[in-house]
Amino acid sequence: MRNNKKPSINRIIFKAFPWVMGILLILLVYIKINSGSAQSNSNAASNGSSAQSESTPQTSQVVKKRRKIKSELQSYLKEVTKDGTTSVSFYNLGASKKDAKKIKNAAVYKEGSLTTESNAHTPEVAASTFKLFISAFLMNQKLKGQFSWTATNTNGFYQMIVNSDNTYADAKLQSYGMSTVNQFVKDQGWYNPVFQETKVATTTSHSLMLLLEKLSQAQGPFKNSSDQQKILGLMSKQIYRTGIPAGASSAQSGTKVADKVGFLNDTNNDAGIVTLPNGERYILVVMTHGHDQSGFSGFPKIAKITKKVQTIVYGSDAN
Repeated sequence: MRNNKKPSINRIIFKAFPWVMGILLILLVYIKINSGSAQSNSNAASNGSSAQSESTPQTSQVVKKRRKIKSELQSYLKEVTKDGTTSVSFYNLGASKKDAKKIKNAAVYKEGSLTTESNAHTPEVAASTFKLFISAFLMNQKLKGQFSWTATNTNGFYQMIVNSDNTYADAKLQSYGMSTVNQFVKDQGWYNPVFQETKVATTTSHSLMLLLEKLSQAQGPFKNSSDQQKILGLMSKQIYRTGIPAGASSAQSGTKVADKVGFLNDTNNDAGIVTLPNGERYILVVMTHGHDQSGFSGFPKIAKITKKVQTIVYGSDAN
């Protein structure tokens, strides 16, 4: 006898219950995962937006300050060089990582970011700044094992840099030959030829700046740090200090300068590496002639230019 009794509704629900609960559990897990992912993406977007809002004004502020400094500096250099008797090159070296941590607006002074020049590629009488090229050449010879710090060479360097005496430099130039030294200068990418028969040595403020950049960073011919420090030490002791050293100290007491001057007839030049009390450093080259200059009469002008340049770039108005 066939049983036509239909299963009860409770029995159907009981049998289907595990399947329903399984499906619900899967749905809950899916919703949880997607909700967390959405929240994570939302947080990431929020954090990114926050970081951007924090960094953008800072970057914009740095750029704005640099633009302001460079604009003022360029206007000033254009004014002092407009008659063609003055050349100026400025290169900011920044500060060491240790010093930069203590300097307000250190990011503004990132190396090379404020470089400004005027009339910098015009060949001028080098006067005794040519001795920087002799120094670079001899340090390159030392790197090749063809020069050493004998008593004669040590004394010769002292007289050449500290007292700006010509004897040692002229002897080395004659010994190696003008063409050899000029070729070295050319290989460095500096203005060439510096030396010519029957003519005074010539160079540009730009080339002197490039040389001092190598010296300041212990690079190229100056990559031996011991030799680099020896030369910088001699430049810090050089006795003619009414140009860049006087102007830099006038702008801020305690500023130190390692420089090499040049003076010949109406030419007065100065090329130096300047270190401020807070550790910021810069290169400045000022070459002048004319205006009835004689002896050292042009160095007060160099000092005035130095003071103004340093004030524009590093003075309170720049911050």
